[in-house]
Amino acid sequence: MNHRPSRTALPRLYIRSHALPLTIATLTCIALVAAWAAHWLQDQPYFDHTARVPVIVLAPLLASAAIGTGVHAHSDELDRTAVRRWWPRRLLHLLVLTVLATGALALAVPGHPEEFGAPGMVRNVLGATGVAAASAALIGARLSWLPMTVYGGAVYLAAPHAPGGAAAVWAWPMQPGPQGAAWAVALTAYVIGTALLAVRGARPESA
Repeated sequence: MNHRPSRTALPRLYIRSHALPLTIATLTCIALVAAWAAHWLQDQPYFDHTARVPVIVLAPLLASAAIGTGVHAHSDELDRTAVRRWWPRRLLHLLVLTVLATGALALAVPGHPEEFGAPGMVRNVLGATGVAAASAALIGARLSWLPMTVYGGAVYLAAPHAPGGAAAVWAWPMQPGPQGAAWAVALTAYVIGTALLAVRGARPESA
């Protein structure tokens, strides 16, 4: 006799195999630390808006790393052998975590949205998460944090101080909130990464 999982059992199996509660707890901790760092920087006597750049660059890197590694399936044979398609669950998984991360981290950066505030944080979370999602689909979830971390670190060191121009494209994580070109790159990365991960899933990895 064949015993197929019930409709309610399938989501529970997916959540358990991907350790979703642990990822949510990690994102909560990242948001709390980012909020503390942003408020601390804002209270400093030498504060100006650019002082929050480390927060809007590093916090999305950490959040995308948590999301990317969180799509690792501890029993990936579940995805390969399931009768039902898993891509809608993978898509919902990524969207829910993205909403949680962008909402929490946007609230962590108060004031002056036209500079390095909530819009810049949201853009960076979307772009970094897209890169991490694509990396999970192409090289595996366990290393999905690496490409965006290397790129983000290089951009942080090499980006010019003046915003706009060509830097708005290649150094989008370092741009103020209103830069349209930076938003275009980040949104493109998120759409492509989300589509890759939803369709292909994380690349299977040896234990």
